[in-house]
Amino acid sequence: MSANKTTLTSRERVNRALSRQDHDRVPRQDGPWPETLERWKGEGFDGDFDQWLGSDLRNVCWSWPKPFPGQEEIISEDDETRVVRDAMGKTQRTWKNKFGTPEHISFDCDSQEKWEQVYKPGLLSHQVHLDVTEARKSYDLARSQDKWTHLASIESFEAIRQLMGDEVTLMSMAEDPEWIRDLSITYTDLVLRDFDAVLEAGAEPDGIWVFGDIGYSRGPFFSPQMYRELIWPDHKRMGDWAHAHGMKFIYHTDGDVRPLIPSLIDTGADCLQPLEAKAGMDIRELVPQYGDRLSFFGNIDMTVANTNDRERVEHEVRSKLEAGMSTRGYLYHSDHSVPPGVSWETYQFIVELVERHGYY
Repeated sequence: MSANKTTLTSRERVNRALSRQDHDRVPRQDGPWPETLERWKGEGFDGDFDQWLGSDLRNVCWSWPKPFPGQEEIISEDDETRVVRDAMGKTQRTWKNKFGTPEHISFDCDSQEKWEQVYKPGLLSHQVHLDVTEARKSYDLARSQDKWTHLASIESFEAIRQLMGDEVTLMSMAEDPEWIRDLSITYTDLVLRDFDAVLEAGAEPDGIWVFGDIGYSRGPFFSPQMYRELIWPDHKRMGDWAHAHGMKFIYHTDGDVRPLIPSLIDTGADCLQPLEAKAGMDIRELVPQYGDRLSFFGNIDMTVANTNDRERVEHEVRSKLEAGMSTRGYLYHSDHSVPPGVSWETYQFIVELVERHGYY
């Protein structure tokens, strides 16, 4: 990073980017896979990735309320995988020695009766679902470094999918919407209670970063109307909570969520992340439509980076920077996370481009 060009702290820089105000350079954050970092170490990388990148954002805590905290019941295993019943009550197969999407096998919370008799009481039996003392320590450290600090959580739709699986969740949205409303309200209450506890401990974060995938490669999981009726009210509560405490609201979702963007703006979301390019999300198209109301975080296509073709990579990065920076509302990130097919040489080149072209 060129220190002589830097005039703002990370905290000032990110707040200005999320408000689309003048600032010095594009804020930075990214997430390489563990296997990617291992590859890069073999290609010459040595050190702390966030420090090397000059990451501007720092997480304070995770709120992920679970009905069975600490549960990890191993059902079976072989040389490469392990089948586990986890703290959400679902059974899944995971890799032992590498990162990857788990195989979902079964979900026990498959009826309203089980929700009301087992899962809801389990969630409600805990006052908080995070370590408030550790959250305050993390906040103090990040604030001492002038980082933009945030509280992180999953949101209600992601939690419902984790409890019930996609099939039961999506069918219930159509056939039993009141059950879905109860699930969504309950989970959002728990997350906001966790966030309140961190504030009561004396932390004053800059924002919340809420994670939940409401889209897949070809569109949202539900219609805009269904989203508005069942899930949107609780996303709006999270946005209202953040703004009432003087914080920004970053919303993360994978997939193609273009039909939902107007409603996401109405939740009070200040920023959308990570803008999955292979699902059709493209800030070169989105900024002209929404750039006056929404900041954008990510969208650097990792399928392009995975080619390790410098010409293609340069066009990808420069064109996305140009689009995002046109409204002063862009933060650098991959369009999901950095896979191990991306060489260390290529990733250094990406950051060199951000360094070269990411200053105002």
